[in-house]
This record gives sequence, structure tokens and C-alpha cells, in this order.
Amino acid sequence: MNTNEIINTAKEHLLHTYNRYPVAFDHGKGVRLYDTDGKEYLDFCAGIAVYALGYGNRKYEDALKSQIEKISHTSNYYYSEPLARASAALTKAAGLPKVFFTNSGAEAVEGAIKAARKYAYNKDRTTDHEIIAMEHSFHGRTFGALSVTGNSHYREAFEPMIGNVKFAGFNDLESVKALVNDKTCAVIMETVQGEGGIYPADPGFVRGVRKLCDENDILLILDEIQCGMGRSGSMFAYMQYGIKPDILTVAKAVGCSIPVGAFLVNEKVAASSLVPGDHGTTYGGNPLACTAVAAVLEIFEEEHITDHVNEVAPYLEQKLKEIAASYDFIKGERGLGLMRGLIFDTDKVNPGDVVKTALSHGLVLITAGKDVLRFLPPLVITKADIDEMANRLKATLAEHIC
Repeated sequence: MNTNEIINTAKEHLLHTYNRYPVAFDHGKGVRLYDTDGKEYLDFCAGIAVYALGYGNRKYEDALKSQIEKISHTSNYYYSEPLARASAALTKAAGLPKVFFTNSGAEAVEGAIKAARKYAYNKDRTTDHEIIAMEHSFHGRTFGALSVTGNSHYREAFEPMIGNVKFAGFNDLESVKALVNDKTCAVIMETVQGEGGIYPADPGFVRGVRKLCDENDILLILDEIQCGMGRSGSMFAYMQYGIKPDILTVAKAVGCSIPVGAFLVNEKVAASSLVPGDHGTTYGGNPLACTAVAAVLEIFEEEHITDHVNEVAPYLEQKLKEIAASYDFIKGERGLGLMRGLIFDTDKVNPGDVVKTALSHGLVLITAGKDVLRFLPPLVITKADIDEMANRLKATLAEHIC
């Protein structure tokens, strides 16, 4: 099929839940994508923070091919070697002892919510416990995940949500304290807000929430589905704050293209929350997905991915700040590690329009919130790639100068 045939066929048969760009990608190599017409693109989206290792990593692909030739699915009634290897590797990387594998980030959040509520139920045998979430957060589009997503636009058409969820201001510790009561069972937040606009949590805020949770036997759930897996410069962003969550959700780069997520819990939660019959999944933790997880974590260690992120991230930050200073419609830059954003004056230029123009210059970007141009490159990018991105972005922005 040529590009037009692909697009027209897809439009005819797919439910219209995405406003897709008129591009059909065919293959990738390194940090570059190629469409069905052969055009090359520099990828600073990585499938929304998924393809951390770039395209065509031979060790990763060989591991998946080998497992496909053996078996891809058995069900969770049985063990498998990939399940054992992935669980050992991920719990070690996260510093939390127990893991449940899911198929996606939203499912990981669902499991985290259930674990928190079951933990609270086991304390007092009541079911009216409350969760504190953050304004402008994003945790997924299933009902539980949507219920703790702090943007009414995502929720309003699907009300009622699961209930007993209150929203505090992100980086506003006093607003969290004001919502705590004897029914609060968990606080959930992203260590770096992604869809909400690339907002890293303030160290004092994270530590304050951790202290508040400890004092009241409230569980702290950190969502690192987007900001985790090395993107911040540490394996998980919370490691830079000197704290640990009680429950951690991960996905995206943990499988580097294979759909897989997970939630991890500490010993306290593991000992007094979910038991057989409380939670399950048909596909979660299947041998193919777990092979991906084990391979990704092994490659991260062998290739010192987080060290590389810490080497190139300051360079990306510098380049973006230089670009921000050069255009009156860009108000600034923010982020952590290789999760960064340029903040636009939307009265002058809409970042969504910049994304469309960038494609014509062979640059793949996405937005965050209403005013942020988001940069989520594969973690293996080089300084030369960043220079090339900057040149393509400047050519793109030139078309938006009035």
C-alpha cells in the first residue's frame, strides 16, 4: 500500500479517537524514522517516551525474536523464565521488592489504586477511603486512572468517576495537608508531570508529602510511567529526591515498544494488600513482554544509559534555552533530564501548529498541555543529534514568525 492508501484505509475503518498527522511511518534506525515515501525524520518523541533505546537495537530485537520462536503466552497460572528474570531485574532497578506486570501504564495505575484501597480496607474494614491526586496530572484513560487525572476536560463526559478522589495543587504542600483526614489512604502524583506541561516536582514538596504520608500511614503512589526508566538521569526520578514511594507505576520505556507496564510495592503494601483473587490479567507478564523488560534493563546497565542521559541532557537544556531566548513567542524552558519543554505564548504561536510544521522539516515532536512543545528523544541521542534538532527546529520556527 502507498501512503494515501494506508491513510484512507485506516480512516475508513478506525474509530476516530485520534487526530493523526498525515504520515505513515515504515521503519526506524537509531534515532531516525522513515515514512512509507522514504522521507527521513529525526525523532524527538520516541513514541511518547517509549523507544528509549532507539530503533534497531540488535540485542533487544534478537532477544524478542528468540522468545517468539519459543512461546509468547502461557497465562499467569504458570511460571516462565522471562517472568522470573524480568521480576528480579525490575525490582532491583526500582528498589522495591514486589512487582505485578500489566499491559499498559493505565492498567498499572488501576492496580496501584486497588492495592492502596485494599491496604486501607485491611486496616479498618471500611470502603469509604479517599485518595488525594494532583491538579493538572495525567494517569491514563481507564476509569480508575481517569478518576485521579487532574484535568476535568478528560473526565467530564464520563462521569461519575470512581469517587472519593480529591485534588491538591502540585508543588503546594499546604494544599495536600488541607485535604488529609482519617479516611485518606493514598496520595498519587507524577514525579514529573508530563501531559500537564512538563513540571518537575519540587524537592521540598516530594519530601514533605513523603513525611505527611509516613505520619498518617498514607501510601505514596508515584507515577513514573513517562519520567521513569532513566529519562530523568536516574533510573527513576524519585531517586533524585532521597525518598521512596510505597507504590510505583511504570510502563512505556520499560518495554521499549512491547506493550508492558507494572506496579511495584514495598514490603508493607505487599504484606497487607492484594491476595489471590483480588487482581489479575490474562496477558500481563507474558513471556514475550517479560523478555522485553529483562532485555531493556540488561541493556540499560551494559550501555550505561543513565550516565549517557546525564552527559547529553545539559546540552539539550542549553540548546533549548538558547532557542527560547531567540523568539519572542517562547516564554521559557523547563524539564528534567531528557524530558523537556518549551513554553509558548499561545496568543502568538500555538505549539500544536509547530508540531505540524516540524514534520515538514523532518522533525518529530509533540505537545504537552496547552502551551508546551515537548521533547522526549530516545535516551541514546548524541550532541550531534541535538544540534541537528536545533537546526530543524529553527527552520520550523522561522515559518511562524509574523
